[in-house]
Amino acid sequence: MRTLAAIALLLALGTPALAQDAYPNKSMRLILGFSPGGISDVLGRALAAKLSTQLGQQIVVENRPGAGGSLAAGFVAKAPNDGYTIWLQDMTSHAINQSLYKGLPYHPVNDFAPISLVAYSPLMLATHPSQPTNTVKELVEYLKANQARRTYATAGNGTPNHLAAEMLRNLANLGELVHVPYKGSQPSVVALMGNEIAFSFLSMPPAVSGVKNGQLRGLAVTSAKRVSAVPEIPTMIESGFPVELVVYTGVLAPAGTPAPIIQKLNAELAKTVVADEVKKIYATIGAEAITNSPAEFKAMMESDIGKYGALVKAAGARID
Repeated sequence: MRTLAAIALLLALGTPALAQDAYPNKSMRLILGFSPGGISDVLGRALAAKLSTQLGQQIVVENRPGAGGSLAAGFVAKAPNDGYTIWLQDMTSHAINQSLYKGLPYHPVNDFAPISLVAYSPLMLATHPSQPTNTVKELVEYLKANQARRTYATAGNGTPNHLAAEMLRNLANLGELVHVPYKGSQPSVVALMGNEIAFSFLSMPPAVSGVKNGQLRGLAVTSAKRVSAVPEIPTMIESGFPVELVVYTGVLAPAGTPAPIIQKLNAELAKTVVADEVKKIYATIGAEAITNSPAEFKAMMESDIGKYGALVKAAGARID
């Protein structure tokens, strides 16, 4: 009887480990904080398709747009921490929103278990092709000389586009500019293509497309090095105005997700981002693959709250 009892105890103790080893044994959800068609959506669907194959389970992509990713963040923070709900976030929901919004329904670090970064992408400073500005320096001179054209569009208050424009304004001593915040990136792209505003810092997918089809003129990108999708376009640093702002994208799970699950997903994502089919999609939208450890990702998130919070304050952006 004692032997049977000991065997039963060992089996009971081993059950969690066996269940964890079998992870995942059902379909998963990848939550996106932005609407279909944007860079997060394109990245998310590419990653989900490849990761599904690697894990042997379907990963359902679910868009939950609103409040700069905050609605998705609040949803994931309250989801079961069993590894079956993961989230593709970017720096907006963590590094920026903490300073932009009052009373967020989540803590940007404590409520999540970082898994890995998966991509980074700069912004592109762009103008309308009819405007006599072929370089950043020429744009600065044009803005100083044309009071009626001192306007720029963004995807909203406190967005990376807004912060980049404010960095340029300060570096170039441009004084007051008219900020036109749209509800999302697509309306701001349309405004620039319609020559309604003087410039905008755009996310790479519409910027690359617009430059290639002649609807936009790209002046510079906000990364430290040029982007392979448009290698002819210099960096802001090369152009003499060191605006460096890169939008990173990573995968998180709810806080308390077991460490073995986090490590498994981290290892699988490291393989996913270098797969040929994923790299091709990254290249078309001006994104670069990157991975790191959960600990490195967490440290980066903590550091960026202060870094981008200072930019939000300097820009005077606030959404109550």
